[in-house]
Amino acid sequence: MNSEKPPLKAIGYQKKLLSAVAIALALGVAFWAGHQLWTEDWQQSGAIMPQLSSGLPRTAVPPAVSGHGIALGESSIADLAADAVKSVVNIDTRTSIAIPDLPFQFGGPFGGFEFFFGQEMPVRPAHPRRFESQGTGSGVIIRPDGYILTNNHVVRQANEIKVTLADKRVFRGRIVGRDSFTDLALIKIDASGLPVARLGSSKQLRPGDWAVAIGSPLGLDHSVTLGIISALGRSVADLKSNVELIQTDAAINPGNSGGPLLNIRGEVIGINTAIRSDAQNIGFAIPVDVARGVVNGLLAHGTVQRPYVGIYMQELEPRLAKSLGLSATTRGVVVARVAPESPAEKAGLTAGDVIERVDGQSVDTAKVVQKLVRAHKVGDQLNLLVSRNGTLTAVNVKVDEYPLDNKEDKPNDQQDE
Repeated sequence: MNSEKPPLKAIGYQKKLLSAVAIALALGVAFWAGHQLWTEDWQQSGAIMPQLSSGLPRTAVPPAVSGHGIALGESSIADLAADAVKSVVNIDTRTSIAIPDLPFQFGGPFGGFEFFFGQEMPVRPAHPRRFESQGTGSGVIIRPDGYILTNNHVVRQANEIKVTLADKRVFRGRIVGRDSFTDLALIKIDASGLPVARLGSSKQLRPGDWAVAIGSPLGLDHSVTLGIISALGRSVADLKSNVELIQTDAAINPGNSGGPLLNIRGEVIGINTAIRSDAQNIGFAIPVDVARGVVNGLLAHGTVQRPYVGIYMQELEPRLAKSLGLSATTRGVVVARVAPESPAEKAGLTAGDVIERVDGQSVDTAKVVQKLVRAHKVGDQLNLLVSRNGTLTAVNVKVDEYPLDNKEDKPNDQQDE
């Protein structure tokens, strides 16, 4: 029986075909295994969402992560808000304002009422008219026995304070202490076992961190808005602010004042205090680390002691230095004015003095002097090196307490430039 071997050429094509089939099977198995692993991993991570009632799958979106490594999932903000709103209150105030009424008398070139009726109308006595204004703000519970932190401007002139909790209970509030310097106030209601906000820290904040604001904008209590930290260390001249503020784009409106600004952990990082009315979503909050110190002072003393010298300062420019008989390269800060009966006046400082050193440290801006003053306690001695009429003079100032009534015309050592 004859057997013929297939041609070598045919064997070559069969080998190639078998190799191609093997490769295709291997790729198919690898693709299937990879798909299974990928699907399992994404399902475990929560990225594959359950189907909607319509049967269409939701888009798979990986969870975003904040700058501090906290996952921001589908319901993170809702969960955060559900817990945080329990410690946020609505504050309604009623203020009575007396406006003097000017006396008047009917009269004129024809004698007024006398012209028509033959007698003169009596002069109406001056009696003040009283008007009542209402305001709305927010606050945050910081102690379970009814202590609430808010803005000073929310309750400053209030004759009546009504506090409404998240559970709709209503209490009458009273002011424990106010600090106009930072625009913070502490009020008290007669209650116990209240939910308390968790205070975080404002030291590690970074622009771009998540921010959540809760409050009562326009009376819409417990509204929640989401944004980010836009900037830090803001000084707002229109507010006569003494605090470097947090800027946020989380929507803040009138009525949010005194409410908390939270991080993604639900911790209070600031107290909302102001907005730019000529812009969109430019709001400001007082850092919680500042608020914590104010609360401690108000709880202990009802006021916050602040170091005070009483000088108004001006930057020393080369032209000004020349007019004062100094070298154009002289570094320092000019005393433009001294507050009456202030520690600076008692120490002999006068307008035209140039402060070159404070406690041995060179100074060239009012802000540097402010920080050095604020680093002292009431009763401490501040050592100044002053250039006066071309002569260096040492001046020792005893730091006093900032006068509470001197709010509108603050010396530079108590006001950010």
